[in-house]
Amino acid sequence: MDRNIALELVRITETAALASANWMGRGDKNAADGAAVEGMRMCFERVDVRGEIVIGEGELDEAPMLYIGEKVGSGYGPLVDIAVDPIDGTNLIAKGLPNAIAVIAMTEKGKMLKAPDTYMDKIIVGPGARGVIDLEAPVRENLKKVAQAIDKPLSDLTLTILDRDRHSDIIKEARETGVRIKIFNEGDVAAGIATCFSDTGVDILLGSGGAPEGVITAAAVKTLGGDMQGRLHPMSPEEIQRCHQMGFDEESIKKVLTLEDLVCGQDIFFAATGITDGDLLKGVRFLSKRKVVTHSVVMRSSTGTIRFVEASHDLDRKELLKQLKL
Repeated sequence: MDRNIALELVRITETAALASANWMGRGDKNAADGAAVEGMRMCFERVDVRGEIVIGEGELDEAPMLYIGEKVGSGYGPLVDIAVDPIDGTNLIAKGLPNAIAVIAMTEKGKMLKAPDTYMDKIIVGPGARGVIDLEAPVRENLKKVAQAIDKPLSDLTLTILDRDRHSDIIKEARETGVRIKIFNEGDVAAGIATCFSDTGVDILLGSGGAPEGVITAAAVKTLGGDMQGRLHPMSPEEIQRCHQMGFDEESIKKVLTLEDLVCGQDIFFAATGITDGDLLKGVRFLSKRKVVTHSVVMRSSTGTIRFVEASHDLDRKELLKQLKL
């Protein structure tokens, strides 16, 4: 794929972030998400790919835009699969809390798992601990192996985990080992990616979160050289039925999915733009005279290139932003 696609993806996440940032702290997560979806969808028309949304806002009857199976792009260029999360952390932006981001991942056609809308058990680590994790092993064993791999005492290891009652046993066992624990309220993708950047201070993620978000995270983790395993974890008969509809039988639901199972191929692109300030990215900043600054990261697996992009936008000069009434 053309390397210039990377910059096009950044433009998409920037626009989603700009559109949704207007709703920061206003208590309306649906309005924020709707603005991000609209901004992201409009940008796709300018990207020279023949894309299909494989992870998006839901089925056609659930979402008018960016629905699973929707064809996006200019209609020219390579065939690609696309996963989007216009806002990873809708409650975060509604409440004005940290770590809300706009995210997109892209692979060659057929190289991304079409994950059902259910939960997924996850374990994620950075490059230093690649190859030592085992989702089926006890929490204590995984923590010890990761600490040894990255040459840290357990007391210096930091585990990040979603603040949910279902994780009480994991947290209890982790505390018994003496590791440090960083709990987050929402935003699976940002938390997972943080394990791959040493300056975030996060070494491992454990616990269950959204399966679609897990696949998007896997695209970044693979590009960054980290490691990840996942396993579908439907929590209701409806979610089990959803898995079956997406082609997963009882055996495949229970299967531990490796990073290669989640996303593969020679050319993977990932881009994210901060909406609110976070561990990895700064949020959208509104300056005087209708100037706005965004902070993004974009990655490409075939070259291993990781770019952080800080961009200044003039809301009165960009036609697309005018159409979004920003």
